[in-house]
Amino acid sequence: SIAWSKPHTGIGSDGLVLIGSSDIADFSMHIYNADGSEAMMCGNASRCIGKYVYEAGLTQKNKVTLETLSGIKELQLKIECEEVTEVTVDMGKPAVGEIALEVEAGGEIYTGTVISMGNPHLVIFVDEMDQVDLASVGPLLECLPLFPDRTNVEFVQVLKPDEVRMRVWERGSGITQACGTGACATAVAAFLTGRAGRESIIIMDGGSLNIRWDIATRHVLMTGEATKVFDGKIELID
Repeated sequence: SIAWSKPHTGIGSDGLVLIGSSDIADFSMHIYNADGSEAMMCGNASRCIGKYVYEAGLTQKNKVTLETLSGIKELQLKIECEEVTEVTVDMGKPAVGEIALEVEAGGEIYTGTVISMGNPHLVIFVDEMDQVDLASVGPLLECLPLFPDRTNVEFVQVLKPDEVRMRVWERGSGITQACGTGACATAVAAFLTGRAGRESIIIMDGGSLNIRWDIATRHVLMTGEATKVFDGKIELID
């Protein structure tokens, strides 16, 4: 994963996703971060998997189940002319920790909301995103002693009702263009702190996701596009 993720000498990615068989779901997923550590779950990777398995002819279903280290996820595929244009992932129930946790990093005090989407997140709302030096403060917050297994960190600015801007420092990968579980955690935190309703748009550097926290099931539903970039081959060396 480390070698393949390198942008100049490898494929260039935030991590490596492996699709396999499963005894309890249609497929299984393992995802490894750019630093080689294994992640519990990745929402964006799940959407990509849904598009891949259908368009590669590995399934003809428009509802696919996926085994992950944080449980079985259900993918609903929107199909137009045999192409998957959109995927909705049932991300399950969030686990809510402290809603107003004060932490210190780099001489600054931040107030964050702790959410788990099968992986840990610290969501911090700010007035101006441009004032956040994510490259400096991200690794400090990721490795706070409060989080022995480290944490993902989201900085969020409310743009208007039910629409927020989010930037993410991902545990094990650093600054990334988008994070599906992070978008879900952000939407949950926005609702819990009175900044948004149960459905909101999360705008990230890599695009936008629609997140709905269903009132009946309390499951978080993540909807977004998945786009094929290229095919290729890579040599495996022992």
